[in-house]
Amino acid sequence: MQQNRSAYSQLIKAEAQKLGFMFCGIAKAEFLEEEAPRLENWLKSNMHGEMQYMENHFDKRLDPRLLVDGAKSVISLGLNYYTNQEQSDPLSPKISKYAYGTDYHHVIKDKLKYLLEIINEQIGEVNGRAFVDSAPVLDKAWAKKAGLGWIGKNTNLINQKSGSFFFLAELIVDIELEYDIAPTADHCGTCTRCIDACPTEAIVAPYIVDGSRCISYLTIELKNEIPQEFNSKMDNWMFGCDVCQDVCPWNKFSVLHNEPAFAPNADLLNLNKKDWEEITEDVFKKVFKNSAVKRTKLSGLQRNILFLRD
Repeated sequence: MQQNRSAYSQLIKAEAQKLGFMFCGIAKAEFLEEEAPRLENWLKSNMHGEMQYMENHFDKRLDPRLLVDGAKSVISLGLNYYTNQEQSDPLSPKISKYAYGTDYHHVIKDKLKYLLEIINEQIGEVNGRAFVDSAPVLDKAWAKKAGLGWIGKNTNLINQKSGSFFFLAELIVDIELEYDIAPTADHCGTCTRCIDACPTEAIVAPYIVDGSRCISYLTIELKNEIPQEFNSKMDNWMFGCDVCQDVCPWNKFSVLHNEPAFAPNADLLNLNKKDWEEITEDVFKKVFKNSAVKRTKLSGLQRNILFLRD
């Protein structure tokens, strides 16, 4: 049986690599004991802002066995999205690198579905579900348990050889596999670059981010008006923010992604400041046809751009 677990795990990792995933690690599906008090304290401190959904399914967030009947293993995967391409006008409102190309939810979901099909073909009938930001799963906690890296002071998962510019996703399955060794040690040391650089001081302490102050939250999750206290503190970001990753020393090891779907839309990179300030519904639909930016809708993007001008 142990031999089968090893063979199955190797098969899954080999197929994940063929699909373009940078990482694949496996952890035992069990209750996340360490995360429970942290999540509870974070919610009690209202650091989730208007993200009410974070209050839902508390138990499911901490126990994958409540998401998939008979769950035995959590397969954590990482897909690189790092690019050195930039918006051509340095005065343009900025968009986070992860949103340059096709919406990662669709790209990764397709890969995970295919991987699950292969597992069923090669191993046998396996009950499993794919997760990409779409359900109450603590991605970073599982990636850490699977040995993909450590959770840094900016609360992003960091890999010693590849930095942090990658998406995380999971397959939760009902078969026992070979589990990866203990999590990677924390290599942040005494560095506080992410804390010092955060424009809105959202990293309120090492390893604690007040989500309600994070620029990504303010420009994407927040549906009401952006509070005036953040006027002139947004660092010209109109969708997401890369500051805490850009300054992280470990990201000097980032390599360019090779995922065609993440290739930047040329129009997106070439729009200048004036173009953005005068963006129309037609331009928005054209530039963001298959993009994660559609989530804010044109009205949300215009709100963000207007706030940057004030």
